[in-house]
Amino acid sequence: MLLCLFAGSAFAVDPLPFRDAAEEARFRELAAELRCVMCQNQSLADSNAPIAQDLRREVLELMQQGKTDEQIKAFLTERYTDFVLYRPAMSGSTLWIWIAPPLIFLVGAVFVFVLVRRRSSAAAATPASKDGDAW
Repeated sequence: MLLCLFAGSAFAVDPLPFRDAAEEARFRELAAELRCVMCQNQSLADSNAPIAQDLRREVLELMQQGKTDEQIKAFLTERYTDFVLYRPAMSGSTLWIWIAPPLIFLVGAVFVFVLVRRRSSAAAATPASKDGDAW
């Protein structure tokens, strides 16, 4: 019973030593823009993975060294590629990320349009049944 009571403290996250509320707000905003390299679909702020904890500490250290958000993102991108950014800069290697969603939407819209047109023209071409004239 006692083990169950104290088990929660084993999973507690070490609080980061922020200098002030402005630094904490900047950190939270930056951590929300960075992706956990292990979890893939969680931000650095949301992930509980050990590497995310290390990266949060590293981001805070870089902030406290006076690095700008852009310098921190550049450092992490150099180390972990553009994958670490939720909104990577448009470049030759990330162009497909920006083009694929609208292209997929457009292809889907054309497919639905063609399907609807075929069904409506097939329904119009079908002759009326004789049972419908019994009224």
